[in-house]
Amino acid sequence: MILALETSCDDTCAAVVDGPRVLSSIVSSQASLHERFGGVVPEVASRQHLELVNGVVTAALADAGVSLADADAIAVTSGPGLIGALLVGLSTAKGLAAASRLPLVPVDHLHGHVAANFLEPEPLAPPFLCLVASGGHTLLAGVRERSGFEPLGATLDDAAGEAFDKGARLLGLGYPGGPAIQAAAEAGDPEAFDFPVAMSRDPGLDFSFSGLKTALVYRVRELGEEATREATPDLAASYQRAIVDQLIGKLRRAASSGEWPAVALGGGVAANAELRRRTAELCAELGLRLKLVAIELCTDNAAMIGSAAGVLESISYPHYLSYDAFATDRNSLRPS
Repeated sequence: MILALETSCDDTCAAVVDGPRVLSSIVSSQASLHERFGGVVPEVASRQHLELVNGVVTAALADAGVSLADADAIAVTSGPGLIGALLVGLSTAKGLAAASRLPLVPVDHLHGHVAANFLEPEPLAPPFLCLVASGGHTLLAGVRERSGFEPLGATLDDAAGEAFDKGARLLGLGYPGGPAIQAAAEAGDPEAFDFPVAMSRDPGLDFSFSGLKTALVYRVRELGEEATREATPDLAASYQRAIVDQLIGKLRRAASSGEWPAVALGGGVAANAELRRRTAELCAELGLRLKLVAIELCTDNAAMIGSAAGVLESISYPHYLSYDAFATDRNSLRPS
C-alpha cells in the first residue's frame, strides 16, 4: 500500500493506493485563488500548498481507513512542475517517510498521467498508445511496459492546456480555460471561424499551439470588444475544434501504424468532452481498444502518482534525504 502526494502545480493532492485499487484520493484545488490572475501564480501556489498539504494527507489516510504505519512506501511527484510547489510535496513526503523509516518513491509527473490508466476500473495493460495533454505538457507516448514510456512526439512550443487557458483569457471566460471554453462552445458553431491546425502536413508526431493562440489574438483584435462578446460561443467552439483537430490528427497518425492495440488519454485536457468523443470514434474506426480514465483521474491527482510508484524503484532511508525536485524534464521528451 502506497501513500502518494502530488503538488506539481496548483492542486494539493494525496491518495492511498493498493495496486490498481484507489482507496482514497483527495484533491484540494486552488483554481478560485488563481482565477483573478488568469493563471497560476507560482509563489501563491507554493504558499497555499504549505497551508493545505498536512490536512490533505490526513484526510487521505482517514478516507482509506488506514494510518501511516500501514503504508509500505511514500510516493511523491518530483517533477516536472513549479519548483516551489514541488518542493513542498517532496519535503513533506521525505518527512513522512523518514519519521517511519519508509522507502520513498520519486515519480515523474508525466509517468503519473500514463499510469492513471493502470488503475481500476478496467486497468489497461501495455502495450498501448497514450496521448498526454495538460496545461504544461502535450506528448504522444508509446507505453510498452509499466515502468516507463517512449516519447513519440511532443509539443514544439506551448501545451494544449496552455492554449485553452490563454484562449479563455482572451475571450474573457475565466480560469481554468479548458472547462470554460468547453462550456461556451456548447452554444457555438465550430465552423464559424477558420483557425489554423498546425503541423497537419508535417509527417511527424510533434505538436504546436503558439500559432493558434496568435490567430485568436488577431481575430479578437479584428472583431473588436463588442463583436467578440457576441461571437464568443462561435469563437470558443472554433478554437476548441482547432485544438482537438491537431490532437486527433497526430493520434490518428500514430495509431494507424498498426503497432498499438489500444489507446489511452491522460492529463487535464483528456477531460475535454469533444476530445473524448472523437478519440472514441477514432478507436472504433481503427478497431482499437480505448481506455478513458475517470475525469477526476485526468486532472492532477495523487492516485496516478501512487500507481506509477508501484512499478518503480524505491529509495531507502536515509539516501532520499538529499533527493531534489526538478522543474523541467530531466530527459528531453524529443523522440530520438
